Amino acid sequence: MPIDPKRVLGDISGGRVLDVATGTGGFVRFLLEGLRDHAEIVGIDANGERAAAFTTTFGETPGIRFEQMDAHHLGFPDRSFDTVCISNSLHHFADPDPVLAEMLRVVRRGGHLVVNEMYRDGQSEAQATHVLLHHWWASVNRIRGEMHRETYERAQIVDIVGRLGLANLRAVDLADPDEDPHDPETVGELEAAIDRHIELAVGHPDVQGRGEVLRARLRAVGVRGATQLVMIGRA
Repeated sequence: MPIDPKRVLGDISGGRVLDVATGTGGFVRFLLEGLRDHAEIVGIDANGERAAAFTTTFGETPGIRFEQMDAHHLGFPDRSFDTVCISNSLHHFADPDPVLAEMLRVVRRGGHLVVNEMYRDGQSEAQATHVLLHHWWASVNRIRGEMHRETYERAQIVDIVGRLGLANLRAVDLADPDEDPHDPETVGELEAAIDRHIELAVGHPDVQGRGEVLRARLRAVGVRGATQLVMIGRA
């Protein structure tokens, strides 16, 4: 069964929404499909180069905007959002706790905090291909001086979010078991991503070699999206 955002977020009236480390706005699409309603969505990211793709996607949609901003120092007053989210970004921080503390600071009392994060354990063989690819991409980023750690285990995510002391905390695991592991379009896109990362790893033949091993795995085993854990609680 395809992932249904309404099943996860349908009881939430978003109000004023902040999406932290939004990138090109992938989770904003999930929010638009899942929230019962919303007044405004602000996506922030430290990388200003993400703005063009974000604006291309949402430029015609009223009430959605991008701001370049460091997730560690959110430029908003205390309790200024009704819903604050972060998706697949905790493992991009050396320490996620200060970022989550900032998110908690800007969400109103009784508002919702949403954390979505893929995890590495308990995956099928095809899902493990996605995890291994992601970890290899992270290693390429690290040799280029970027902060990108391997993904967490599920229990680690539960512990990290649990430390925030949110009320009515619930967890939803998201995966699509009907996803075709040998979908030609998906495999083609991932092979192109492998090519790009091999080029980025010039001078590191061991890292480049891992890319070719993963290419062979992709062709043999296939790939499915890794299971994601969505945790939702009230501030």
